[in-house]
Amino acid sequence: MTQNTFLGSIEQSIRNHWNMPAMTDFNGKTFYYKDFALEIDRLHDFFKSAGIERGDKISVCGRNSANWAIVFFATLSYGAVSVSILHEFDKESVQFIVNHSDSKMFFVDENIWGEVDETTIPKVETVFSLDNFSLIKTASKEFEVFVQNAPAFFEKKYEKGFFVNDISFRTDKPEELAVINYTSGTTSSPKGVMIPYRSLWSNTKFANDNLEFIFSGDNIVCMLPMAHTYGLAFEVLNSISMGCHIHFLGKTPSPKILLETFAKVKPKLILAVPLIIEKIVTRNVLPKLKHGAAGTLVKIPLLNYIVHAKVRKLMMAFFGGNLVEVVIGGAALNSDVEKFLRKIRFPYTVGYGMTECGPLISYSFWTEFKERSCGKVVDRMQVRIDSEDPHNVVGEILTKGANVMLGYYKNEEATKKSFTKDGWLKTGDLGTLDKDNYVFIRGRNKNMILGPSGQNIYPEEIEEKINAYTYVSESLVIEENEKLIALIVPDKDTLQEHGVNEPKIIPFLEQLINEVNSKLPSYSRITSIRIQEEEFEKTPKRSIKRFKYQK
Repeated sequence: MTQNTFLGSIEQSIRNHWNMPAMTDFNGKTFYYKDFALEIDRLHDFFKSAGIERGDKISVCGRNSANWAIVFFATLSYGAVSVSILHEFDKESVQFIVNHSDSKMFFVDENIWGEVDETTIPKVETVFSLDNFSLIKTASKEFEVFVQNAPAFFEKKYEKGFFVNDISFRTDKPEELAVINYTSGTTSSPKGVMIPYRSLWSNTKFANDNLEFIFSGDNIVCMLPMAHTYGLAFEVLNSISMGCHIHFLGKTPSPKILLETFAKVKPKLILAVPLIIEKIVTRNVLPKLKHGAAGTLVKIPLLNYIVHAKVRKLMMAFFGGNLVEVVIGGAALNSDVEKFLRKIRFPYTVGYGMTECGPLISYSFWTEFKERSCGKVVDRMQVRIDSEDPHNVVGEILTKGANVMLGYYKNEEATKKSFTKDGWLKTGDLGTLDKDNYVFIRGRNKNMILGPSGQNIYPEEIEEKINAYTYVSESLVIEENEKLIALIVPDKDTLQEHGVNEPKIIPFLEQLINEVNSKLPSYSRITSIRIQEEEFEKTPKRSIKRFKYQK
């Protein structure tokens, strides 16, 4: 066992923190590190009896939970490959992934299994409930008998107990496949990103070395999907490797649930997507500043500082009062929200990564963070901008380093397309890199719209201006017949509060678009709007599936 491997560091952490709490489900059971190790050991016996061999694929699909984490670590420490599937995927995507990945075993939330047509996944031999590890189905009579006799088997096996020296994980190899992470990305059929052990190790080691304020015993809230590499790497893998206590939310992170959870858990580190932070600021904080005494005080320079300090205190209290840093990732943060957070000196930073890098490309601690950037290129990665002047002229962001994937599972063509001839991964994002190695993103390469005279139009920049209005839940800018159209999901509650009822919504929003257009160059102005009743369909990163709306 070596600590310089991913599984070695996990095993060492379990040994070091044996009698400490490892994981707690929201309003549910707590597992200590010794319980965690015992559950992993039990699953190894189930895998062995079911005929699972090294390199076999085991799918897991369900809400965040301690059982999800147990299955993940049991799979890797056994030598199988974990196939993580987002629980929010539709049943066709779940079936496609289980099938495409050649999974032999499937752990799934029972309510998701109820939707699945099992005739579409013939390669799966065994299905377990992720709710309680009960057997749902098996193709093997022998395995069925083993499961029936399991209580007696384990009673005998553990009659003298289960101790710290009873755990012994195998040694992983850097280039060995650990995880296949399917992302729907911006295409209709998901691609399986093959993540090797060196990527898991490199991402975890970076977090160990750079989040110096995190210690064993600290509380972490896990609210991002574990089937997505951002949440998995920094809420789960890093936490377990450092002996932290993970609290699985397992619910949609609404401001109300977050307020309750943060008050109880008091985390030092919070990982979030922009949407969560923007909701808290635009719905809970900014409206209070625009009205009454606070609105007046903000305009008086000397009292500005006092109000900002008070607002900062309120924000810190919302997050439990013990906060050191909020790391935002997955998409760009709204510029107005970012200006506000900087004004009150709120400890936030924005990182940049992608599933294909498991995920980390750039990050910097909040005190070193530059506004509108995505942090500094991390020490185990390199970034190059495909342009003649990387500091000033936008080009595609290319990257290489220890975090990069092996390729896409059973898709050599897509793998080949995603790398340059000299081995750089094409991120598909457009941006610049400043002299200090900070990354600035302008948009997605495939989203860029070419203007009437060849100008580059970045729809994300226009959407950001539209989304800055509290009357707008979200928006999407598309091109039709060489004109720019804004699809808008209105925030009907806010509109109603301001006396804008159904017949007045379109004229009211058209006025807002006129204001937005006044801040845009003529070639990137919106010509018309369309109301979108339902929220846009999203990828695991909560990015809008643009291809579904662009005709």
